Amino acid sequence: MKLIKKSILTVALMFAALAFFSAAAPAGITKAAETATEETAEEEKDNSTGAKAIAAAIAIGLAAGAGAVAMGIAVAKSNEGIARQPEAAGNIRTTMFIGIIFIETAIIYALVISILIVFVL
Repeated sequence: MKLIKKSILTVALMFAALAFFSAAAPAGITKAAETATEETAEEEKDNSTGAKAIAAAIAIGLAAGAGAVAMGIAVAKSNEGIARQPEAAGNIRTTMFIGIIFIETAIIYALVISILIVFVL
């Protein structure tokens, strides 16, 4: 349980850092582009696009990895619970599916944020 809490906290902090840095990067690049020549401005724009792609890749990679670990733990623990108490299999299975749905929702949210980082910022 501690591993899941640490993983969720780590992923949340990574999203916050990525959002902060990707939001701060275009402002600095815009100021530099005003004073630089067109060629330099185009080169800096290409660099910011690369940084956005890397940030999005890291975000979705961490979210997917943490989600996979969390789902594995959830399925393993539910199987252990069903093995100990077979008569509660229906309740345990239902609770497990609800938990897995929430984990998948967090991964899809990371995908949406990554798409926003790449195309909007």
